[in-house]
Amino acid sequence: MKHGADIYRYASLFQCKEEKIIDFSSNINAYHPKSTLNIKNEMLVRYAEPSYKALKKEISKKYHIKKSQISLHNGASSAIFFLLSFLKERSVYLYAPLYGEYEKACSGKDIIKINRFSNLYEKPEKNSIIVFVNPSTPEAKYYDLKKLFILWKEQNCTIILDESFLEFEDLPSYRDKINHNKNLYIIQSFSKFYSCAGIRIGAIFSHKINIQQLKTPLWNLSSYDVEFLKQRLQDKSFTKKSKKLHYKNKENLLKILKKSNLFEKIYPSDSNFYLCKSSKADKIFAMLLRKKILTRTCGSFDYLSNDYLRFAVKDKKAHSLLKEVLNAIT
Repeated sequence: MKHGADIYRYASLFQCKEEKIIDFSSNINAYHPKSTLNIKNEMLVRYAEPSYKALKKEISKKYHIKKSQISLHNGASSAIFFLLSFLKERSVYLYAPLYGEYEKACSGKDIIKINRFSNLYEKPEKNSIIVFVNPSTPEAKYYDLKKLFILWKEQNCTIILDESFLEFEDLPSYRDKINHNKNLYIIQSFSKFYSCAGIRIGAIFSHKINIQQLKTPLWNLSSYDVEFLKQRLQDKSFTKKSKKLHYKNKENLLKILKKSNLFEKIYPSDSNFYLCKSSKADKIFAMLLRKKILTRTCGSFDYLSNDYLRFAVKDKKAHSLLKEVLNAIT
């Protein structure tokens, strides 16, 4: 499995509607209140305000950065490809395993992979690009990066730090460093925490001089995307309700995984998914799939194999169905 959320393939396989697939492979927030946004004709027939000032104002307030430090893109993946195309350094160090689109986005560059599990403090060459996802995927570990920032500064590295999974828990961000570190770019996805994968908005946060140089395409966001995210960001109760439900559901999922006695190792998680290792992983995946429950196999991740499965935190109903199937596996 190259990535999660491929429910369309499996819906076609089972000849059922996509909503019939219970998708534990997609780590999107389980809390998703209905949108009250009305699609107005004016929203469709006229161009959006090209600098997205109103949306940037809301992002600025939420993330405690300046509007001049925000570059908006048509999803985080688009931001990743745009940034790595813009940066001219030849060598890119990927702290792996990580989101597979990073390697694709490095086309034409020299890729060197650093195994986070065994060789975290390997020294990258001078004047290279480094890519680090924090919390990581697929094992959802939050790293204290103080020592690595010292190492990267010594090597004059350009740093791409992906914080797309940060908001599920009360973890410190490194956004405050962009004020003084012109070599730092932070990738921010809005689809994960704000449970809107169909709304394609991602961002690059960086020093204002870097943002000015990026020169993003005109009108790369739709009016609907902009209005939806503005509404979510303005919802004062969203973060509080979301995190409360997240912690409750996450605890419930961990209990289910542990009590199944199917996994030799369940990795501690600092986000909304769990990485599990099992000698029965193939059987578990197949048994779950027969019940239209999709989980993420991890053989496509560097340094892992299909003995690893990743389970996203979902709602109570989905967890109950997962528990029922796992308890039937011997």
